[in-house]
Formats: sequence, C-alpha cells, structure tokens
Amino acid sequence: MDHRRPGRAGSAGPRRRGGGHSAQDGRGRVSADDQRLARVALTWLTEPGNRSTHALVARFGPVAALDLLLSGNAPERALRSAVAARTAAGDPRAVAAEALTRGERLGARLVTPEDDEWPTRVGDLERLELPGASRRVDMETDPPLCFWVRGAWPLGETLARSVAVVGARAATPYGTHVATELGYGLADREWTVVSGGAFGIDSAAHRGALTAGGRTVAVLACGVDRPYPMGNAALFDRITETGLLVSEWMPGAEPLRPRFLIRNRVIAAATGGTVLVEAASRSGATQTLNRALGLHRPAMVVPGPVTSAMSVGGHEVLRERPEARLVANVAHVLEEVGRIGYDLAPLARAPERPRDRLDEEATQVLEALPRRRALDLESVAARAGVDLRTTMRKLSMLEALAMVVRRDGGYALAPPPAGPP
Repeated sequence: MDHRRPGRAGSAGPRRRGGGHSAQDGRGRVSADDQRLARVALTWLTEPGNRSTHALVARFGPVAALDLLLSGNAPERALRSAVAARTAAGDPRAVAAEALTRGERLGARLVTPEDDEWPTRVGDLERLELPGASRRVDMETDPPLCFWVRGAWPLGETLARSVAVVGARAATPYGTHVATELGYGLADREWTVVSGGAFGIDSAAHRGALTAGGRTVAVLACGVDRPYPMGNAALFDRITETGLLVSEWMPGAEPLRPRFLIRNRVIAAATGGTVLVEAASRSGATQTLNRALGLHRPAMVVPGPVTSAMSVGGHEVLRERPEARLVANVAHVLEEVGRIGYDLAPLARAPERPRDRLDEEATQVLEALPRRRALDLESVAARAGVDLRTTMRKLSMLEALAMVVRRDGGYALAPPPAGPP
C-alpha cells in the first residue's frame, strides 16, 4: 500500500466537476458557493435521507429547492411542519454559513456531488427499498446531499475499495478478536475498512486497520468535531491522521439516537460489502446489513457461539436471508467483494498426515495390523483382504515410511514418535 500522505485540500477547496461558477453570471446561473451553502442548509433543515428534499434537489437544484421549502410550499404537510419548526430556531442560510466557517477553522471540508472526490456509489440509495418499512428512518433513505470530511485522503478514492465491518458495542472477546483480525487483514491487502467509530466491534475493526498501516474511515452520526463516544477521542485523532472522519451533519451536531440508523445507510452504500461480526437480536448493526442486502451488495455474517446473546442477530440474518453469506476470515470476505475468479478463498483443509498419502491398498494393509502384537504375512493379507504379493509390497513400503516394523517373526505397527520432553 502506498502510505505516502496525500496533499491536504487547501483553502481553495476540493476540485469540482464542471468547473463551477464562483458567482451568479449574466444568464442567471447559480454560483457553486450558493449551491454548497444550500446543500448544507437543506441537510440542517430536513435531516439527511429525506426523500422529498432529495427529489426537489434532483428536479430544481439545491438553491431553488431551498427557496421552495422556505416559501412554505413543500409538497407534503409533514415536511412543511418540519421546515417551520426548524426555521423557528434560525435562518438556514445563516446556520449553513456559520457551519462552513466553523468547518474551515477545524480543517474539515465540505464534499458535494459536484466535487471530483464525491463517492458516486452512495447514489444507489435512490433505489433502496426495505421490506416492511414503517419507521421514518427505514423509509427516508435517499442519498446524502453533502459530506463533511476530516482527513487528507480523497473521499471517493478512499471508499472505492472498501469493506464495512460492523457489530455490537457490547462485543465479546471473541468478536473483538475477529473484528481486529478482519480489520488488519483487509487493510494489509489494501482495502479501506469502514465502520461507525463506536465501542466494541467498530473500534476493533478501526484499530486493526490502523495497526496494519492501512486506511480506515469512521462514518459518524454527529459533527466531525464531536467525537462520540468520548472514550474513543484518541482513536478518532489517529483516524484523522491516516484515514477519514465523515459525517452528513455539520460541525457541532449532536449524536441523537435516530441519526445512527440514518447514518447506517451510508456505511452500507459507500462500501463494496458489509461484514456483521456480532449483534444482539435488536441491533443497529443488523440494520446496516439489511441496508446492504436491500442494495444488493455483498452482505456477510461471521458466525458465533450459539450460547452467546451477541450471536443471535447475525444467526437470524443467515436463517432468514439466503443472500447473506457466512464468512470466517479475510479470504472469505475478499471472495465476496473482490474480483470474480481472482480473489477466491482457499478450500479449508485439515493438516495433512502421513497416512493421507497412502493409496487404498496400503491403507487396508496398515489398518489390518493390530495395535499390540505382530502378525505374519499371511495373516496380514487375510485380514486386509489383499493378495499376498501386494501385501508384501505394501508392507515393505510402510516399513520404509517408518509406519511398520518387523517384530517376533512378523509385522507390527511402529510405536508413535516420542513427544517433546
């Protein structure tokens, strides 16, 4: 892996597709800065994933969509109510401008679909449909309008070869060990490890990748300047130095409970596949895996002890969703997300024993020998059901392999080799 640090985005900001206008021109086209401001304002106004907002932006552009919402002409009553409630707390454009200033002071940059580093794979969220969805967080799953990013690597490039490793906060030692091994092994093979920065499985996966000297991305449900949980503040600092912190929420945003489920759709959509290491029966990690399944992305589950409550969620996914794959190591994961026909996991084999190299007749002769006494040639042939001449040849071969010895005028099994003192 190339561990050289890329050039950090400077004050000029990231490169933008199509060149972007810095101000409104004579033909009334909206400036790139106004578009970026509008995307931040819309995310604050309606929360990420809102389907109506995304449809308005796709149809009219972010600036016109913001104008329409602020005019009170949102197409749905629930959206009009949400906009009215949020605008009572402040002017969306002023809030967005303050967030951009704060982000610049933090060294955080805004990445939008107009930028070269935008991760285009998240656009697949337009087609995500979750069966039986009734909660807003399961229905409002449209693509992000923008990302806040801390770290030097280009976002799209970093996520191009990435795998999500997710699981329980209350991880067992088994789960922590597996997640660390997966994080290390994936990063060692130049895959980016993506997770949510939480305690337990998330932290183990991030640390495994960092130990391997690879890249890891933490997708947060709060501002990139508000490490949550606080106990992982040092981990987030390490990730910022060698990987990326990413969030849809502006700097300063709080980690509210619904935001974690909203965030999980990004983890599933931005990566090439999702691995669930451990999860209880009710777990946000299983929701991430369900979103990967809904996007028809590789969805993988590490099996656990049937006696552990942290195995229930993953085992239920394996029982109920035939598309989910059981994985036990990095090779299994790479077979699911890697190149077809190239990244194949080796077949699991037991350690080879000397007996495994014997042909069928030699095995019959060896098995015919009793454990505690010797037999003459004729008796061995009769017990093995092999003709006398063949029995003699096979016994000579077994003697050369130190598996048979001559004793008491016949043949006997060789004593087992002495173990270590």
